[in-house]
Amino acid sequence: MSANFRHLPPTAALRAFEAAARLRSFTRAADELGLTQGAVSHQIRALEQALGCTLFRREQRQSTLTQQGEALAGAVRDGMTRIADALAAVQRERNAPTLIVSALPGFAVKWLFPRLIRFDQRHPDIQVNIATSTHLADLPGEADVAIRYGTGNYPGMHVERLIREDIFPVCSPALLASRTPLRKAADLAHHTLLHDHIYAVGGMPPSWQTWLDAAGIAGIDPSRGRRYGQANMVIQAAIEGLGVALGRTALVHDDLAAGRLVRPFGPIVAADYSYYFVCARPTLDAPKVAAFRSWLRAEAALTATDAGAAKHPATRRRRRTHSSAQGV
Repeated sequence: MSANFRHLPPTAALRAFEAAARLRSFTRAADELGLTQGAVSHQIRALEQALGCTLFRREQRQSTLTQQGEALAGAVRDGMTRIADALAAVQRERNAPTLIVSALPGFAVKWLFPRLIRFDQRHPDIQVNIATSTHLADLPGEADVAIRYGTGNYPGMHVERLIREDIFPVCSPALLASRTPLRKAADLAHHTLLHDHIYAVGGMPPSWQTWLDAAGIAGIDPSRGRRYGQANMVIQAAIEGLGVALGRTALVHDDLAAGRLVRPFGPIVAADYSYYFVCARPTLDAPKVAAFRSWLRAEAALTATDAGAAKHPATRRRRRTHSSAQGV
């Protein structure tokens, strides 16, 4: 049922009535509103005539509310308080700096979202909105900054590497403990390989084929298994024990630390692709961009430190870096 506001008294009359009811004085109400006492009295008299009842008992030193006046005063006070609160909230939202960050869904879910609360705690005055998409966001039109996945070639932009990517098999502890052996790379032939779609944007996108080739492992069909549209879906499938995923440093970091995933064997292989912080050069020094960039670099450094500590030096193999192209 829709509200009918056509028969409401004028706002000026309600404001005059609320002030007089709260202050118990037409004179003090006039002073607060910047009106004459006669103007306040006129507004309230018009309101009483419109309602057909007396709202005040006018006495020599003060005006007291009638029963009808008390009821109306409470309703008007509540309504005006809610309006004032809503206006203040709108004003705060309009004045608060908003930072729009473009990121791939998998990176947003598995790495950025779990850490974002720390940025919010450090910078409560900056509102961060995450726009997840697989396409290259127009900067600074569609977003203020982007976290892109590729080889780092974004002409005309400020670009800096955030997280270098390594790739390696990961699975659930339950799968590792199952009856089907999973102790060496050759055992992958007896397990489901989990794949996500990564757009080729130059270089060599990380895949089971690239890992097997770099590791020098033959006899495994890299094309078989289950395919998912997003990296976070692949990781969740691995956690659920549906197969073995090709782990990527940033995306499996937290699940490895929490024990939801394990690395059954190596080697750890350096990928051609990394995560990059990208923004238009003129916006680099904007306070909200500078604050987010500084925080992001610190969080990325923690991830890199943890990943470095987890590596076994003998299993790491470096791969040739191919020519750069755009990626997200």
